[in-house]
Amino acid sequence: MGLWHVIYEDWQMECCGTPFSVGDEVSWPLLLEDADHVFGGGWHDQLSKVCGPVEDVGGVRVVREETGLTVALGADPDDEEDRRPKPGDRIRSVGLLSVERHGARWPEVRGRVRAVQVLSQAYAETAPGSRTWEPVAGERRLRLVERCAGRFAAGPEEQGRQWRESGVVVTLEVPGTDSWLSHALREARGIPHQGAGPGTETEGLPAAELAGLLEKLSTVTAPPRDRGRPRRRHG
Repeated sequence: MGLWHVIYEDWQMECCGTPFSVGDEVSWPLLLEDADHVFGGGWHDQLSKVCGPVEDVGGVRVVREETGLTVALGADPDDEEDRRPKPGDRIRSVGLLSVERHGARWPEVRGRVRAVQVLSQAYAETAPGSRTWEPVAGERRLRLVERCAGRFAAGPEEQGRQWRESGVVVTLEVPGTDSWLSHALREARGIPHQGAGPGTETEGLPAAELAGLLEKLSTVTAPPRDRGRPRRRHG
């Protein structure tokens, strides 16, 4: 059982989503996005790595991750040409996993929700009085909750800035996979790496204790020593 951080953005939930709680079994189409293109970038512990062969599924590039996860690859909206890996390529990509319910379809990932954190993002006016807002890179907060609601709230505007609930960060446990997050949890629990298979990190942990550990492993800004972690999507 591998643990994966998945971002479920507010507009995706409010448009086409179904509210869910910790412990629920869910099935979602997952997209690996460039972390710099999600709320202005500045992400750290939510990053995921996938390695595996690329396939074409109805015009969508899909990776069958070597430990079992199936995800689509996001295209760079600023590219004038298709720079996606070609079918048959084997890639190593780092990015943010997100739920994508619009457009083309590809195989969904089934798993159990092990933690839910509300994502609050800071926004700023592009110019004083413009009434045009953009996310402030790296300025966000996470709050542990038991359930993802169907609607999200916004705070008051103060001097050209505003905090908005912009979705949730979900810890999804997916059978037959392994991940950076699972590795970090095994390390936090003092489980020896040698001979420790996927899933040992959650064995015997009560739900509340697991949620608390996952919260500690889910920071939203990178310490200086970690800012060099690779963020290219494909390589």
